[in-house]
Amino acid sequence: MNVDLLAHPAEEVAPELLGTVLTCKSPEGTVSIAITETEAYSGAADPASHAYRGRTPRNAVMFGPAGHLYVYRSHGLHWCANVVTGTEGIASAVLIRAGRVIKGEDLARKRRGETIESRRLARGPGNFCQALGITAEHNGADLLTGASVVLSEGEPVPAALIQAGPRVGVSKAHDWQHRFYLAGDPTVSAYRLSPRAKPSA
Repeated sequence: MNVDLLAHPAEEVAPELLGTVLTCKSPEGTVSIAITETEAYSGAADPASHAYRGRTPRNAVMFGPAGHLYVYRSHGLHWCANVVTGTEGIASAVLIRAGRVIKGEDLARKRRGETIESRRLARGPGNFCQALGITAEHNGADLLTGASVVLSEGEPVPAALIQAGPRVGVSKAHDWQHRFYLAGDPTVSAYRLSPRAKPSA
């Protein structure tokens, strides 16, 4: 993966990440997932972003450099993985919402549950991280030259298959068309409007 692809605003990179592959190696084994759904989050101009109110110890990785992994805990329950993009010093990251397991399905199912259908193994950001084995220890990992977590190119995705829509589950700027996904792909998560969502100004 070329860092130049990631050195752009999150909303430009997010659709380009569809079809790329995130791989995580651990003592248990290796799991690779082809990305099928993403969401873009920027910084001070994005009310739904963790970086909206500035830099903190929690969101520091979002401020660059591009090509690193920003991992955070959602609702105290699930880990979520983001690919940092853009220019160093300006917060920008793409949340990985869903994908298709292409290697290590047995290990992914062991982590997620033996009865989970293949299409649901990495559907939703928390499930994606659980299937891949991503945790807090991977926060800040270099996705381009690192050893444990690697982002690589996958099969090219026809532009006609890429669709955009509103972001899932956020209460602010939820109607921004910054969610990108592969049309008709069964691994893509269902759209859910936050009950606290209000129209953007």
